[in-house]
Amino acid sequence: MDYKIAVLPGDGIGPEIIEQAIKVLNAVGKKFNHNFQFTEALVGATAIDRAGDPFPEETFQLCMDSDAVLFGAIGDPKYDNDPKAKVRPEQGLLAMRKKLGLYANIRPVTTFKSLIHKSPLRRDLVEDADFVVIRELTGGIYFGEPRGRSEDLTTAYDTCVYTKPEVERILKLGFEYAAKRDKRLTVVDKANILATSRLWRETAQEMTPAHPDIEVDYMFVDNAAMQIIQWPKKFDVMVTENMFGDILSDEASVITGSLGLLPSASVGIHTSVFEPIHGSYPQAAGKDIANPVGTVLSAAMLLELALNLTDEAQAIRDAVDKSVTEGIVTEDIAEDKAYKTSEVGDWLSGNL
Repeated sequence: MDYKIAVLPGDGIGPEIIEQAIKVLNAVGKKFNHNFQFTEALVGATAIDRAGDPFPEETFQLCMDSDAVLFGAIGDPKYDNDPKAKVRPEQGLLAMRKKLGLYANIRPVTTFKSLIHKSPLRRDLVEDADFVVIRELTGGIYFGEPRGRSEDLTTAYDTCVYTKPEVERILKLGFEYAAKRDKRLTVVDKANILATSRLWRETAQEMTPAHPDIEVDYMFVDNAAMQIIQWPKKFDVMVTENMFGDILSDEASVITGSLGLLPSASVGIHTSVFEPIHGSYPQAAGKDIANPVGTVLSAAMLLELALNLTDEAQAIRDAVDKSVTEGIVTEDIAEDKAYKTSEVGDWLSGNL
C-alpha cells in the first residue's frame, strides 16, 4: 500500500527525532510491503524565519492532502524570551489544530518495567500504571474571545468558552476509548467554580445513561492533579477541557521517568497529527543526544490510528520495548552506556 505522510520537523530537536521515526517507518514499509511517501514542510520558529508565518498555507495544504502528519516540536528561546513578540511559534501549533479541526489530543501514559526506578514515584505506586488522557484541543481559554490587553497595558484578559456540541464530541471519544479498555471514565472539571465546567459535568451526566457498561466518575482538577501522583493506577481514561488537559497530561507523563518516552495523537475532522509530548529542547539541538522514543512511538500511533496498520504498529512497540530493556537508549535514561539519537534510530530500524 502507498501512504502519504506530511513531515513537520519544526524547531530544536525536532529534525533529529523525526529523522529516527522516518528510519523506523521505512523499515516497517520494507518488512510489511508498504510505501510511505514523506514530504516535509515548515512549521514553528523555522517557518517564521523562512516564511514569516508559523503555519504557512503551503504547510496546511500539504497536511490536508496527506494521510497523516508526523510532527516534531515547536519553540525557540528567542521568542520565549520576548514577551512583546507579535508572532510566536506556538501560534503555528494553535493554527494547525484549528484549521485541521484537531479537537482531541490523546496521550497514553504507560511505564516500562526496566525504567520504573527512573520514576519520581515509588515502584509500588507507578508499576503497571496504564491510562489515557484525552484533552479537548480547540476550545476553552486558549481559543476564547475576547482576549487581549488594555490600552495602558495594565490589565490583561482571556475568555474561556465552550459550546455543548464541543463538549459532546470530546466526551463521546472518551466513552469510546473507555469501552475499548477497562470501561472506566473520569471526567475532570472545576464545576464548583466555573460555568464552563458545569456545562461539561451536565453534558457528561446526560450522556452517561447511553453507556451503562462504563463506570463514570467526576473529579475536580485540583483533586485529579493530586491523585495522579498518589494513585496513578486508579485511572483508565481521563477526559477534560483544554487547559486542564494541557497541565494534567504533562504531569502524568513525568511518572514514566522521562518526557522523551511518550507519544500523542491529535485527531479530529481532517488529517490527524502525531507527535511526542516533549518540547523542542533547544539546548540539545544538533547534539545527537535527544531521546527519539516518544517520536518513534508516535509513528506507531500514526500507523494504528490513521492507517489502521495494527500489526505494523505493534512491531514498532515491540522493538522499543526491546531497546529499553537491553539499554539501547539515550543519556536521559541510560544506566551505563548512553547511545546517540541516531544510534537508537538505527538500532530500532534494524530490529523490527
